[in-house]
Amino acid sequence: MKLHTLNPQTSFVQSNSMAFSTGIRLLRCYHHQFTFTAIPSRFSGLRKASSELRFLSSVTPSRKHVRPVSARRKVTEEEVGEEGNGSVVLRDRDGNEGGGGERIVHTELHKEATEAYMSYAMSVLLGRALPDVRDGLKPVHRRILYAMHELGLSSKKPYKKSARVVGEVLGKFHPHGDNAVYDSLVRMAQDFSLRSPLIRGHGNFGSIDADPPAAMRYTECRLEALTEAMLLADLEQNTVDFVPNFDNSQKEPSLLPARIPNLLLNGASGIAVGMATNIPPHNLGELVDALSALIHNPEATLQELLEYMPGPDFPTGGIIMGNIGILEAYRTGRGRVVIRGKTDIELLDAKTKRAAIIIQEIPYQTNKASLVEKIADLVENKTLEGVSDIRDESDRSGMRVVIELKRGSDPAIVLNNLYRLTPLQSSFSCNMVGILNGQPKLMGLKELLQAFLDFRCSVVERRAKYKLSQAQERNHIVEGIIIGLDNLDEVINTIRKASSHALATANLRKEFELTEKQAEAILDISLRRLTALERNKFVDEGKSLRTQISKLEELLSSEKQILQLIEEEALEIKDKYFTPRRSQLEDTDSGDLEDIDVIPNEEMLLAISEKGYVKRMKPDTFNLQNRGTIGKSVGKLRVNDAMSDFLVCRAHDKVLYFSDKGTVYSSPAYKIPECSRTAAGTPLIQILSLSDGERIIAIQLVPGDELKWVKCCSNNDFVAMASLNGMVILTPCANIRALGRNTRGSVAMRLKDGDKVASMDIIPDALQKELDVTLAVHQRNKRSMNGPWLLFVSESGYGKRVPVSRFRTSPLNRVGLIGYKFSSEDRLAAVFVVGFSFGEDGESDEQVVLVSQSGTVNRIKVRDISIQSRYARGVILMRLEHAGKIQSASLISAADADSDSDPEVEDGAAVEA
Repeated sequence: MKLHTLNPQTSFVQSNSMAFSTGIRLLRCYHHQFTFTAIPSRFSGLRKASSELRFLSSVTPSRKHVRPVSARRKVTEEEVGEEGNGSVVLRDRDGNEGGGGERIVHTELHKEATEAYMSYAMSVLLGRALPDVRDGLKPVHRRILYAMHELGLSSKKPYKKSARVVGEVLGKFHPHGDNAVYDSLVRMAQDFSLRSPLIRGHGNFGSIDADPPAAMRYTECRLEALTEAMLLADLEQNTVDFVPNFDNSQKEPSLLPARIPNLLLNGASGIAVGMATNIPPHNLGELVDALSALIHNPEATLQELLEYMPGPDFPTGGIIMGNIGILEAYRTGRGRVVIRGKTDIELLDAKTKRAAIIIQEIPYQTNKASLVEKIADLVENKTLEGVSDIRDESDRSGMRVVIELKRGSDPAIVLNNLYRLTPLQSSFSCNMVGILNGQPKLMGLKELLQAFLDFRCSVVERRAKYKLSQAQERNHIVEGIIIGLDNLDEVINTIRKASSHALATANLRKEFELTEKQAEAILDISLRRLTALERNKFVDEGKSLRTQISKLEELLSSEKQILQLIEEEALEIKDKYFTPRRSQLEDTDSGDLEDIDVIPNEEMLLAISEKGYVKRMKPDTFNLQNRGTIGKSVGKLRVNDAMSDFLVCRAHDKVLYFSDKGTVYSSPAYKIPECSRTAAGTPLIQILSLSDGERIIAIQLVPGDELKWVKCCSNNDFVAMASLNGMVILTPCANIRALGRNTRGSVAMRLKDGDKVASMDIIPDALQKELDVTLAVHQRNKRSMNGPWLLFVSESGYGKRVPVSRFRTSPLNRVGLIGYKFSSEDRLAAVFVVGFSFGEDGESDEQVVLVSQSGTVNRIKVRDISIQSRYARGVILMRLEHAGKIQSASLISAADADSDSDPEVEDGAAVEA
C-alpha cells in the first residue's frame, strides 16, 4: 500500500505514527461524506483548498461547508504494472488530482512507520535511558553535574537549593519535566542507591524504606569531592567535545572527562525501547586495581582480572552467593547474581534457649519496610512458622530488624525459609549494555575496561595537546619580551619615534624580527617590569616553559607514558576516596571457577594455641620493630592455654594438620576466620572433624617421641637439622628414604644424652647453584661471611647468622658440627636458611617473627641480626622479661611467590622430624 503525503500546510499526514492513526480514526467518522477509489500511484486532487480539511488536523473544524468528494475506479492497463498494487488516491468531483497545485511527496507506509519508530527508539536510547560507557552517565545526570559545576557548587562551597539546580538544568540543558530532573538528582545523593554518591545532599533525600524525598524547595545540594576529582577535573582543557544545547543558545559537554570507569563504580539501570541495562556497582579500590592490571597486561584474562575485582560491591552490603553468575556476567555481559541479606543469631534467653534473627543488611534495591511487611504477612498467614515477634530497630547508626523466634524454633530453619519466601534473598540480573561509539552494545568486564581506557587515552592526549599549545604560546610571548628587555633602549626609542600604536607595533616587528603577538606583549609591559629582577623572572619562566613543553611532547610521543599517567591519576583517586568492601563474597556453588580463583593470594599469619584455637591475621598486624625490643602481644588466650605455633602462609595454601593419632587433615588457609590481634580465635574442631581428645601434632611414634615439623622437599634439595644443644647436620634429601605413612622412618641425627632435635629447614634445589658458588668462594677465602646463612634463634631471645659454607654436608645418623655455643640455661628454639632474597643493597630482605610462650610477638628484619662464627653466643633479638621463652619462630620472605600455580614436587616426600 502506498500513501501520498500532502505539503506541511495541510497537516494531512505527520511523521508521528500516533498522529497518523488518529487521522485514520477521524476519516472513519466521515465515511458518509467520502468514497475512495483505488487508482495507481497518486492521490486525486481536492476541489476545495486543503485548508478546508480541518478534520485532519488538531485545529477546531471550520463551519465552512465541506464539499463531498466522490471516488471513481478506473481499471486501465496502466494499473497492471510495477505499481498496480491497489494504491489509494483522492480526486475531486472534476477528476483533478493534487488540487491547488500542492506538492505531493511519495512514500511507503511501512517504510515511513519503520523510520519514524527507529528515530524515536534511538532518541530514547541515546538521549535518555542508556549510559555512555566512557563516563558512565546518562544525559540527565551529566547535565545536572555540569550545571552544578557551572553554578560553582563545589564540595567546599555552601549548599544551594535543589530547586535552583533543577531550574538551571531545565532552562539550559534538559527540556523535560522537573520531576525527572529532581528524581535523578536525588538518586545521585543517596548512599543506598550509589556505591559512591556524586552529590552531597542536605535535607530529606529519601530512605531505604522508599520514603519520598522532600520537595526541591526544601532540600539543598552540592557536589561531592569525588565527583570533582573523578568526573569534572580538566573539563576546561579541551578534553571533551562541547555540543549546542537544545535551543542552540550555549554549549554543553557531550561527555565528562572521567578518570576511572564510573559506569562500573556506581552501576546503572534503565529501560529503553526494545532493550534495557542493569549494571551492578563495584568497589573503588578493586576497580582501580583491575584497571591497573589491564594497563600492565593488555592480554590479561578474565580470571586474572577477577583476582583484583572478584565481584560487585553493593552500597547496601549483603552476601553474594557464589561466583558462577559473576563470571558469566563478566564474560558475556549477562548473568545472575544472588544476594542474601546479612544476618546474625542472638540468644535472648539462655535458660529457654530462645533466639532472635537480626537482619543487619539487605540485598541491593530491596525496600526494608516492604520486607518487614512481607515477613509479617507470612507469619500472620502461618506460611512462616516459628516467629513470635518482628520489630524494626533501625536508626542512624545502622540497620537492625529483630525477628524473635518461638521457644524451640531452629534459627537455621527459619532463616532458610526467610531466604526462600522473602526478598531477604534476591537476584540481581546483570545486563551490561552501554552506549559505545553512538550505538548500544552488550559488553563484558574486560571490554568495558578497555573501552574506558581508549577514551581516557584520548582525554589525556587532548589535555596534553591543550597544555602544549598554551605553553608554546606563552613561551613565544616570553621569548619576545626577553628580546625586548635585552634591547631596551632601542625598543624605547622605536616606540617614542612611532606616531601611533599600529606604527610602533610594525616598527618593533621589523627592527627586532618579532611576531605581532610578541610586539603587542612588549608594548603591554608596564615600566615596573623593566628591572633586571623582572628580566630574570621572565628568563626563569622561559626555562620552565621549555621544560614543560619537552615533557608534554615526550608524553604525546609515548603511549606507555600516557597509560602510566592514567594509572597514576586513578591510583591517586583510590588512595584518597577508597572505602572498604561492603558486600561479602561467599563461595557456595561448584562451577568452572573455583573459589580460590576469586580470592587474592595474600600472605597471612596463623596462630595456633595448645588447646586448639586458631586464628588468621594480616601480616601488618605486627609492625616491624628494632632488634632487642619486647614485642607486641598476640592477643588474649584461654585459661591455662599457651601459644603452640605461629605460621606464615598464603591464602591459596592448603594447611595440613597432623594429629597425634596419625591422621592428616587438609583445609585451605583462607577458610580460617580472620580475627583481630586481640581475639582468642576459633576452635579447630569447628574447622576440622576432630575426634574427642585428638590433638594437632601422622607417623608411628615410639613412647616419648612426638612429631614437630613437616616440610615438603625433593631429592635434589638439602635439609638442615639442628639440636637443642646447637649441633647441626647438613645433608641431601636424597639420603632420606621414601617410606609409607605408617612407618617410623630413619634416624636422622645421632643425639647425645639429654639432647633433642630442635628445628629443621629445607634448602630448595632451585637455590643450589647459588649455594655451590658460595661454597666455592669459601674454599678460596676461609673468612668469607657471604650468604646464604643459617639463622639461629635461642629460647632466651638471642640469635645470629652463620654462613652455610661453614658447615660441610654429611650422611644421616651423625652428631654433626657445632653451630651455636649456648650457656648452661639456654637452648636452641629454631633455625632457618636465609639469604636467598636480597634487597637493593645486597642484604637479606627477609623478616623473622618471634613468638613467646605468653603470646608476645616481635617482628624484625633478618639484616639486623649480625653474622657471627659457629661458636659465638649471638645478639639479643627479643627481650622476654616475664614473657617466658621463645615458643615459635617463622620466616617471612619479601619475594613474591607465584600465586597462579602450585609447585609440583617430583620424586619428593614430606620430611618428618
